[in-house]
Amino acid sequence: MNSNIKTARIVGILFIIATVAYSLGVILLDPILGASDYLTIVSGNENQMMIGSFLVLIDAVAVAGIGIMIYPILKKHSESLALGYAGARIAEGVLFTINVIAILTLLALSQDFVKAGSPDASYYQTFGTILLAAGDLAFLFGFAVAFTISALILNYLLYRSNLVPRWLSGWGFAGAALLWVYYLLQSFNIDLLGILFIPIAVQEMVFAVWLIVKGFDPHAIDYGDVNTDTNEIK
Repeated sequence: MNSNIKTARIVGILFIIATVAYSLGVILLDPILGASDYLTIVSGNENQMMIGSFLVLIDAVAVAGIGIMIYPILKKHSESLALGYAGARIAEGVLFTINVIAILTLLALSQDFVKAGSPDASYYQTFGTILLAAGDLAFLFGFAVAFTISALILNYLLYRSNLVPRWLSGWGFAGAALLWVYYLLQSFNIDLLGILFIPIAVQEMVFAVWLIVKGFDPHAIDYGDVNTDTNEIK
């Protein structure tokens, strides 16, 4: 099998794994972490917390893997942008991992809280609030900053290089821009109920299937090789 075809399929599969793992992880974790008496509820749902955290960790590994696997293809068209994309995805994975660490630490805290007989102590509430805030902040930077920047870089480079059809990469770039707008509006307390997430979410799945079935345009890859060789001669 051609190495470029194999790389495209692996990247496509990693996109699907990341999306499914993230979605399931959020479904499991959000209702628990969002509860008013989260210290008690977290302790009572240990298995759900562990499974949800593991799924988020899978997402973290998958997104970092995407950046690493696709780098050799992208660097043929722009080494700096390819490095920026890989770096953003690795940073996203690291931030999601920090989010998982905060969640698991909160689980340990909640169990200690329950074992102590649910004492009326500010220590537990204060530390719990700090852990929730740290996890949320890591997640926010991982998704709103690292993911959005990586999506903009990737789809710009795909559009410029014609590695995939331009309607697909253009859709992805527009979806990433809308996601940026979503977080910008949130700072003004304007919540569009997540509708701006839909374009990039759907595009990523279409992109993943495209890579698995069609792969990257071999002519565009060859053109990238020619450009790289020409630049090195100059």
